[in-house]
Amino acid sequence: MHILIADDEITSRVMINSLLRRQGHTVVEAYNGLEAWEIMQQKDHPKLVILDWVMPEMDGIAVCQNIRSMKTDEPPYVIMLTAQDSKDDIVRGLAVGANDYIGKPYEPKELQARVSVGVYTLELQSKLAKKVRELEEALEHIKILQGILPICSFCKRIRNDHNYWEQVEEYIIKHSSVTFSHGVCPDCLKKQYPDIADKILKKSEAHH
Repeated sequence: MHILIADDEITSRVMINSLLRRQGHTVVEAYNGLEAWEIMQQKDHPKLVILDWVMPEMDGIAVCQNIRSMKTDEPPYVIMLTAQDSKDDIVRGLAVGANDYIGKPYEPKELQARVSVGVYTLELQSKLAKKVRELEEALEHIKILQGILPICSFCKRIRNDHNYWEQVEEYIIKHSSVTFSHGVCPDCLKKQYPDIADKILKKSEAHH
């Protein structure tokens, strides 16, 4: 997992970086909130973010709010890292969109465990987003004819929405995913080609 650590304390960044790399993650660091937000605006931004609450330029709450304003089917997973451990502060952090929080000072194993939960959540989210995209793509190829179609009793042409009359196949092609292959039915064959109709029909029956 590609993870961003945003913390103005270099010691904290180094320790977290080391823990995450031992888990096999790739890590990018930001030393203030503004730099963290700039990183998150990049196309290949990290999917999991560990934000310190108190940082210069832009605090973790503001960064989290900006992250949640991003238009994406796969929103990043945000963990707030903070000494602000009162219930009101925790509620505030979760209210702006944080997925989890870790109080300072933290236990290394707890940090690794919470990151693992985030990674698992992101993997499930990615699978779900993929299924949704596949469904949307499938629906784009499906057009359904609904309602009553006004059709001429004699020539069998259909009146479209603009009050023009078109051939049945033209109308259906425009409103569905159907492709027509033309042939001649037995009755029309006898009517249009009476001289050879019987011969063709007998030959066709012999093949079946």
